Amino acid sequence: MTTEGSESSATAPPVLAEVVRSGFVESRHRGSLVILAADGSVERALGDVSTPVFPRSSNKPMQAAGVLRAGLDLTGERLAIAAASHSGELFHRDLVRRLLAEHGLEAGQLQCPPDLPLDPVEQETYLASGAVRDRIAMNCSGKHTAMLAASALRGWPLDSYLDPDHPLQQLIHRAVEEASGERVAAVGTDGCGAPLLAITLTGLARAFRSFVLSDPGSPERRVADAMRTHPEYVAGTRRPDTLLMRAVPGLLSKMGAEAAQAVALPDGRALAFKVEDGAGRALGPVLGRGLELMGVTVGEGFGRVAVLGGGREVGEIRAVF
Repeated sequence: MTTEGSESSATAPPVLAEVVRSGFVESRHRGSLVILAADGSVERALGDVSTPVFPRSSNKPMQAAGVLRAGLDLTGERLAIAAASHSGELFHRDLVRRLLAEHGLEAGQLQCPPDLPLDPVEQETYLASGAVRDRIAMNCSGKHTAMLAASALRGWPLDSYLDPDHPLQQLIHRAVEEASGERVAAVGTDGCGAPLLAITLTGLARAFRSFVLSDPGSPERRVADAMRTHPEYVAGTRRPDTLLMRAVPGLLSKMGAEAAQAVALPDGRALAFKVEDGAGRALGPVLGRGLELMGVTVGEGFGRVAVLGGGREVGEIRAVF
């Protein structure tokens, strides 16, 4: 008879990254990863890429496409921040305030939770100024503002804009299914309170591929173009998504909580992965290695994470696939 332990070991996904301290491997991070070729076929698959996962904020481009489908006319940095997990830097907060004012909305109507800026450096500056947790500082405030604005434009209820049965959320649901080429497997609640739609890693990679290959002027292409043109609004000054989209022309990138990530190149090649234990520290090394396998050259040291001991570097987190 198979024991629980041996069964778990037999089905465990492969190790994608390991933590090396003083030459000794002290921790390992397992996960699954898929790379699509330019023609959309699966070029490489590690682990289980056909079981649904919650992509978390990697779904945001599709959510932004949904608000465009609702008729909201966002462009430039306003559309980029609608698809963002922004750092909460001053220029992010200022743009969210302007968006609210432009659409006759108030911060109190946002249903994302009050939070501190996501970026640690910005968080210290924010707290030192005497500021407190605020809905606008929350990394999803741009998305929530766009959802509210789209609902107001269409005359849809504002107090229930996060209900999965709300007309806007139904538009987003269809946008996710069409882009991924599969049915949504489960509906949950994201950290910001918005509906969270589960798809497979292959479907997530396929969705990002569809955004970069969509016809110019389509909602999907408009979102991709805004994100790539204004990457500082998608993440922030010191964040990997921003740095990556600046470094590689035409690349579309969006991370999600619990160590999810999706990337697409302008020729249709795409990457999606999820670290099983949700450890964000493994995301950079796995992303860097995935890009390397795709032949993408980023700046030296991109994705490298140092391991510290006594304030000095004594090791690193490294990809092992």
